[in-house]
Amino acid sequence: MTLISRLKQFFKSPFDDDMAHALYVSVVAQARNPAFYEGLGVPDSPEGRYDMVALHAYLVLDRLQADSTIDPQLSQALFDIMFADLDQNLRELSIGDTGVAKRIKKMAEGFYGRATAYDDALAENDSDVALKDVINRNIFRKVQSDEQGLETMARYIRAEQQNLKNQSRDTILTGAIQFGSVVVGPVLVGPTQAEA
Repeated sequence: MTLISRLKQFFKSPFDDDMAHALYVSVVAQARNPAFYEGLGVPDSPEGRYDMVALHAYLVLDRLQADSTIDPQLSQALFDIMFADLDQNLRELSIGDTGVAKRIKKMAEGFYGRATAYDDALAENDSDVALKDVINRNIFRKVQSDEQGLETMARYIRAEQQNLKNQSRDTILTGAIQFGSVVVGPVLVGPTQAEA
């Protein structure tokens, strides 16, 4: 069963769920790019993978909200689908209803905190000091990161924010967004393919 069909089983958006699902599949596909884990040292753990999904969802939501011609319900639908999927993933780990509810609440609060921190850091155009601090506190919080890794991730985030801004409204609304490659040292790792 594909990711899209699985999500459709557990979540029905009042908006255009095909559009929001397509965006979410693109987010997850890029968040799974091995370069983040093997090249940059993002922890290959449930927390590390959540951090990468949260980062890419933030970037897409930032793009959606920057365009006044895009219905804000699409942003809400994408957010809802992301947390419906996280909820289902926790249940598949045999976590009970009460435990899932507590974890989802904590993850949602964490997502809003990260989004605010990314917003503030990306608004500082003259330096990546604040952005690297946000990356270190969130993405690399449980591992030792080096300056090169922080710089690479900061560069990637700024590049992807601009990359998404450059993609047309029609491209965004089909969900066929294209993330860029991740440069790890001399190695260029291309984007992963979204699941069909």
